[in-house]
Amino acid sequence: MVYWGETMQDDVYSLVVDGWQAGREIERAEGRLIPKELIIASYFAAEQEAIENLKSDRDAIARQMEEMEEEHGGEEGLMCDAKNDKDKITKASVQKRVKELTMDNGNLTIEDKEEIKVLKDYLKLVEQEAEAGKKIKDSLTALDKKVLDKYNALSDEEIKSLVVEDKWLAWLENDVQTEMQRISQRLTERIKELVERYAIPMPALTFEVEALEKKVQSHLSKMGFVWK
Repeated sequence: MVYWGETMQDDVYSLVVDGWQAGREIERAEGRLIPKELIIASYFAAEQEAIENLKSDRDAIARQMEEMEEEHGGEEGLMCDAKNDKDKITKASVQKRVKELTMDNGNLTIEDKEEIKVLKDYLKLVEQEAEAGKKIKDSLTALDKKVLDKYNALSDEEIKSLVVEDKWLAWLENDVQTEMQRISQRLTERIKELVERYAIPMPALTFEVEALEKKVQSHLSKMGFVWK
């Protein structure tokens, strides 16, 4: 009923008013009846996977840059002098430092050459990250166009399948499974509680109580009290 109130009720109203044609309509770059993610999962999974791979590659490059900054960005590190006025390492600040070092090639020390190499390696990563970001942006733009075109090309049968099976029934099945897991977990916890509560049988408990009672009576007697 929660899903009905939040989603299905509006979907059914749209279908009653506009028919399955509502599945082709788009509002603010999002399907009126069918979520964009559902279109992507059903028809463009390969494109989405390629984008995720690009993002992973970009993240890996970013981690390499962070590692270089941590390794060489300290007070005595090779990238220490490549920071800007805000104590940050940026593409511009690194380029500026490389320019300063290479203005007079004849007086470069071994340390200068090592610094230049590290800085140039960092700049290569900066370029690679920017290139990866551009590829991601271009791929997302291309995917969005494919998705929008697919909305317009959906047949009534495809819309029915997407809405009824992939949207409604899939959500309900997942929700039912989640609820069953919650109930199962609660039952398991309750069983454990009962096992712990009744782990010691009643005769054993009675025997333990009697033994403790005798010890208490003994202590009271020693203290001059009479237990009745």
